[in-house]
Amino acid sequence: MGEGELLGTIDATDRSILRILQADGRITNTALAEELGLTTTPTLQRVRKLEEAGVIKGYVALVDRAAVDCGTMVWVQVTLKEHDYASHMAFLEGIVALPEVIEVHHVAGVEADFVLKVVVKGMAEYESWMLHKLIQVPGFGRLHSTFVISTAKSETALPIRPEPDDGAPEPK
Repeated sequence: MGEGELLGTIDATDRSILRILQADGRITNTALAEELGLTTTPTLQRVRKLEEAGVIKGYVALVDRAAVDCGTMVWVQVTLKEHDYASHMAFLEGIVALPEVIEVHHVAGVEADFVLKVVVKGMAEYESWMLHKLIQVPGFGRLHSTFVISTAKSETALPIRPEPDDGAPEPK
């Protein structure tokens, strides 16, 4: 079953499972089943179906950046030197290998080709990273850095919208 096929078959109960798991990825199957008003076997089958189809991509611990010396976040707009397939792929291969880069977005509508989310300890580390790692990545042309002063909202949960006339029980 392809991902597009599954998306058409996600029903109200699956949507409730996704909402609940995004709020508490460590919930037990028993507690999840109870919250859904189902028994444990069909609940586990539904979760496994969502995992196998790639709708649920994994489970993670959300770590405080400052606690692990990654308190400075920078959005880096990168423009490639050349705009051909080989340059694009070489840049991607190099940039995804840098652990300080936690997101890579190929973008349109701005002068840049990519927007990177980078986390480092502070300005001195960013300068070193930029000079010794970023500009060494094949295909790199130029950059524009935007430093985050504070964050008012940072969510990892996606808004799982109910289907029209969903009728699904909302999580308690």
